[in-house]
Amino acid sequence: MTPVERITERVTRGGWPDADGARIPLLSIQEFFEDNQVVGSIGCNLEGPPSPSRFYELFKQIAARPDVKDIRVQITMFDDPDWPFSDTVFVMTTADPEEVLSWFPEELKPDEVEIGFRTDRYEPYDLPKGVQPIWCWWD
Repeated sequence: MTPVERITERVTRGGWPDADGARIPLLSIQEFFEDNQVVGSIGCNLEGPPSPSRFYELFKQIAARPDVKDIRVQITMFDDPDWPFSDTVFVMTTADPEEVLSWFPEELKPDEVEIGFRTDRYEPYDLPKGVQPIWCWWD
């Protein structure tokens, strides 16, 4: 199975993510970033834009923190046949939004960081006990 076939199978399990009423996939950082070489699949409006591998390295560092239990990548659209697009990543943590924002270097900082899930349309996800989802959004 090619990387694009793998990601397509994973992202479309609950229906095509762009379809009305479809469940929005929440991928692990491994699922989204492994084999992802599509610049602009995340952080497309940042200066550059940065490569997916740059984000992956940062998210692996964040995930290794003792106050972080998980990181999930929201699939926002899949309109590029090469890779799905995300503008939102959830950090499951005990930290507050301001602290989470401080973990990003200036060139990768999200535009907004807030507590909570942004919709009720996500695929099923069991929030780890004792943490809150902090969404990081890039415009």
